[in-house]
Amino acid sequence: MPRRRTVSDEQLLAIVLALIHAEGPDAATFAAVAKASGLSGSTLVQRFATKAAMLRAALLYAWDRLDAETARLAETVPKTPEGAIALLVGLSQDYGDDAAAYGEGLLVLREDFRDPVLRARGAAWGIALTATIARCFGSAKAPETIARLMLSQWQGSLLWWGFGAEGPVDTYAEIELRRFLAAIRS
Repeated sequence: MPRRRTVSDEQLLAIVLALIHAEGPDAATFAAVAKASGLSGSTLVQRFATKAAMLRAALLYAWDRLDAETARLAETVPKTPEGAIALLVGLSQDYGDDAAAYGEGLLVLREDFRDPVLRARGAAWGIALTATIARCFGSAKAPETIARLMLSQWQGSLLWWGFGAEGPVDTYAEIELRRFLAAIRS
């Protein structure tokens, strides 16, 4: 009979993800996760087999959380251009206010690009987010195009904020998204 798990898979993936965010993907070793979780390295090997599998599982868990947060926010905002801004600003909340920490977080994006399964999750999220934003521009001539441009503006504003880091990232993103709306309305 198998032993009862003292740390659930979800708890363990949250621990791995926290370690990744705090110290970068390379720091998520079996030894480091064992120390952070209180589990033995051999237990982690039994659960994941390889470090790459553990990293993938943690990042898929992060994608699941992002999908859930995106869906939650999408349900709470009006289906208007202002609602699109509120959705994207809401998604910006977790980036923090420290440009250096934000830059370290980009290492996670590197891992998503490297792994085809994670890259596919990112692509699927982009398609779903585009559709959600497009619904906020339903009466426009080309809502999907506007949505993709708005998402590009949003992601670009996060990068530019990282260079200047003036004020909270969500405030910066909101200002940039309002500029975008003003430009497409004129």
